[in-house]
Amino acid sequence: MISYMDDFAITVASLSYRGNIRRLQELFEKLETKASRLGISFSVPTTELIHWRTPSQRHSPKCTSQIQIKGEIFLPRDSVCWLGSWFTPALDPATHFSRRLALAQGAFAVIRRQSRPGAGLAPYLCHRLATSLVAPILLYGADLFTPSVGTTTHQNTFWHKVQGWTTNYFSATPTGILSVESCLQPISLLITHRQRLAGLKIVGSPPTVNPGMARLHSSFLLLSGHRAPNSSRALTRGLTSVYLPLHWNTPRPVPPFRNHLPVDAVAHRTLCFTPGLSRTPMINSHLVSPLPSSPPQSLINNTYSALKMRVSEALLDEWASLFATPGYYHHPPALTPRPFMGLGMFIAGRIHRMRAAKSYLAAHPTWRSPDAGTSCPHCGLEPETFEHAILSCPSKQHVRRRLLHGVTNVGHQAPLWTSLPLLKRLASFISVPSTGFPPTMFPPSTPPSTPPLPLSPPRVSPPVFRVFPLAEV
Repeated sequence: MISYMDDFAITVASLSYRGNIRRLQELFEKLETKASRLGISFSVPTTELIHWRTPSQRHSPKCTSQIQIKGEIFLPRDSVCWLGSWFTPALDPATHFSRRLALAQGAFAVIRRQSRPGAGLAPYLCHRLATSLVAPILLYGADLFTPSVGTTTHQNTFWHKVQGWTTNYFSATPTGILSVESCLQPISLLITHRQRLAGLKIVGSPPTVNPGMARLHSSFLLLSGHRAPNSSRALTRGLTSVYLPLHWNTPRPVPPFRNHLPVDAVAHRTLCFTPGLSRTPMINSHLVSPLPSSPPQSLINNTYSALKMRVSEALLDEWASLFATPGYYHHPPALTPRPFMGLGMFIAGRIHRMRAAKSYLAAHPTWRSPDAGTSCPHCGLEPETFEHAILSCPSKQHVRRRLLHGVTNVGHQAPLWTSLPLLKRLASFISVPSTGFPPTMFPPSTPPSTPPLPLSPPRVSPPVFRVFPLAEV
């Protein structure tokens, strides 16, 4: 039995569904007896029943056994929701993540009104909304559940829309550049990152407080040697007698004819981040009585922070190696918003597009007219690339001298991208000569057909003087 506030979940396992039903009824009666002594009652009509199915029972008929509690009958359900997670009899995560995707789409439909294309919130505020609101809704439950390939595809499609909204990009922008420019990691990397952090949190929790940690194998190195009985681990093996679990620190073979227990799989994710540690730091040691040989709490906190930093470094390395960008793009990925994302949405969007080579500059490929020329429309001497438009176009030389002092390079290693004063000068230079603006934004004015009439001087009426009588007292 586990509980969170007033939500209780009782799970039993036996060789028959009938035995499970009988055992559940007995446990509820005991629980109700203890609760009545404390003046607590349960809302019986909200009870839900589900029969779990092991992989070996996947093709067997579903169980229809019902349970009777206090005169009310409850039929087994195909899915139940507990603490925001949707569970199915076979523990298939597709139902859960499909519902989370629908909730994330609804939330995104509301917040996207705060920033229209080219106006509204700054990109770094959009990034904050995406990471603090949309991503937690979309990936809720991904700490333990791993979505299928089809579910991940739908999540990626939606996440690309969030990335494009954050940076005000065109839909033709490559997805690799889109994720790097928006500083929003791909879905698969986000799921792996969250699972690693969840693994560190579980293995660093006191086993007397966290039931997941208490069910790890006794060989796992922790400051506390307390573990749950072996029968608690046996419940996670399923009802088949041929299941051979791996040791928690053994890599899973390919193909996976042998697997870890679910709780051991969580601990195995942290194996590559804890080399050189004799014990895993117990981050919530203040919840239990102090151990005689435990190190100071400050050292424990510093060790746990260093482990989290290793996880973030692994995220950046996998992002750069597994998700390649086109050859012309060399900007490295980052976990935090870039400094120029603090500019207005319109100017920051121009910079995003020109860095990605998907903008209104003539040399950048576009969907408007593939056969259009690439020569600069202002000088006609060279192709209008990002570097030419900012640094070397002769027609903007006088504006460049006045506004762009100190900017000599726009490459991925240029000091421009880390200097706020230089970024402000770049924003002024983009705004004044309309660099990278849509061509139809400022249509050329047509000369008038007839010359305007000369302006006549305005008529001024003569001043009027009024005489008022004076009074003396």
